Amino acid sequence: MTCAGAVLLLGACGSGPDANVPGNTADESAYSGIAEDEAIRLVGTEPFWGGTVERGSFTYTTPENIDGISIAVTRFAGRGGLSFSGEVDGEAVDLAITPGDCSDGMSDRIYPYNATLQMGAEQRYGCAFVEGHDLGGEGEP
Repeated sequence: MTCAGAVLLLGACGSGPDANVPGNTADESAYSGIAEDEAIRLVGTEPFWGGTVERGSFTYTTPENIDGISIAVTRFAGRGGLSFSGEVDGEAVDLAITPGDCSDGMSDRIYPYNATLQMGAEQRYGCAFVEGHDLGGEGEP
């Protein structure tokens, strides 16, 4: 994982115990809120993007490419969430999933996770949820 991906989960590379990091600073266990065998769905706007992370693969979709591109990724469970790292066309891909209410800005739906995607020099933000889990009584999007 690149330092950029780790920063999203751990606060800062090489920082000490006083770092501003998410979660309970006394709890050093890895994030376990999403099991390794669960599929994570992603929804992003401005620009529109989405995808699914499952079984070591991130399928990244856009309106221009609805079938998406498949990127092999490695999962890392940090203290404040998950990250997935890979490479496409020689560019680093880092996806961070962190717990917290997230709005897509286009509906009344609130998702349980925030998503930050770094593909090369481009950064995108969105929301995430675990496939098959209810979203506040509204079901899956």
